Amino acid sequence: MSRRNRAAPPARTWWQVLRAVAHDVWEQGRTIELLQRSMAFAALFFVTLVPLLIVIAAAFPSHGSGIAEWITDGLGLTGKGISAVTGLFVSRGQVLSTTTGFGLAALAVFGVSLMAAVQGVYERIWQLDRGPWHAVWRQTLGLAGLIGYIVLAAWSGTPWRHSTLQPTARIAATTIGGVLLFWWLQHLLLAGRVPRRDLLPGAVATVAALAGLRLFSRLVFSPLLVSNAVSYGTVGTVLVVQSWLIGVGYTVYGGALAGRGVVRARRGP
Repeated sequence: MSRRNRAAPPARTWWQVLRAVAHDVWEQGRTIELLQRSMAFAALFFVTLVPLLIVIAAAFPSHGSGIAEWITDGLGLTGKGISAVTGLFVSRGQVLSTTTGFGLAALAVFGVSLMAAVQGVYERIWQLDRGPWHAVWRQTLGLAGLIGYIVLAAWSGTPWRHSTLQPTARIAATTIGGVLLFWWLQHLLLAGRVPRRDLLPGAVATVAALAGLRLFSRLVFSPLLVSNAVSYGTVGTVLVVQSWLIGVGYTVYGGALAGRGVVRARRGP
């Protein structure tokens, strides 16, 4: 039979595509051990990146309260919840007086390990070989980009505060900035081995998942944090924040999984 006479495969409906993406995400998530990877992401984030962000916020006090403001916004906290999270972090003066150059350099070095872990998961998602050891500059640049985005997200609540324009500007900055960050971050850490157009769906899915996590946090984590802070004090607050960071890890890796699933479904079986 000639190629001309061959019947073209029937186009799949959006429901079939959605089911194919969900199945691909589920199977690939089990393969890469998504829960364990997300827990490792949360631990590395809290141990390495949070101290760096605290120092940055202390050095630039005009740019909001830094990591505390980013966490409270991500958790959708108000009132007592904000006070509980803010109480986890020391004052700016104490941070600057106790931080040494060696300590800051050590934090930066350990912070690169977070990007190395993210790179490893991205490579497993796209079934690529591990990148060479001398490409650590990519992880360093990725760490700088992630810190820059978190600082931007925290600072975006400062301009036009208490005005009707401020919420719109903040949503635009965090959404557009998030899509650009995760699109660029995947391309950077994967060393261009995956076409840029195939990485865009994952970036969009990651930002959409972060928005969903924020809504879930407002409904679940926010009241839980207040009750835990009353019952268990600082330990209860840390547990809720750590649980939220596990959710952030889920969105970062799950978004990339969903993007790969969309690409595979678009190309067909």
